[in-house]
Amino acid sequence: TALKLRKWDSAQHLKTEEDMALYMEACLQEAGDDAAKALGTIARAKGMSHFARTGLGRDSLYKALSGEGNPSFATILKVTAALGIQLHAQPMQAG
Repeated sequence: TALKLRKWDSAQHLKTEEDMALYMEACLQEAGDDAAKALGTIARAKGMSHFARTGLGRDSLYKALSGEGNPSFATILKVTAALGIQLHAQPMQAG
């Protein structure tokens, strides 16, 4: 019999705000320029309708956070605020 596999979707495993924040932190540390795509994953987990108050259209939001878009920093800040996530800056550790 053939083994059936489903495509992994991280959004299905982000249940709490803490899960979402920790996922974003890990992506910022490890994914580099794919961090916008990570925001898209969190947005899907939370529900895209949650972003109506950001002033960003659903289609433009999907495109910006798809990993193929190039969202402005202002868009990133609007999305993180809507998600309830704060971005923090700290000095890089020498290593």
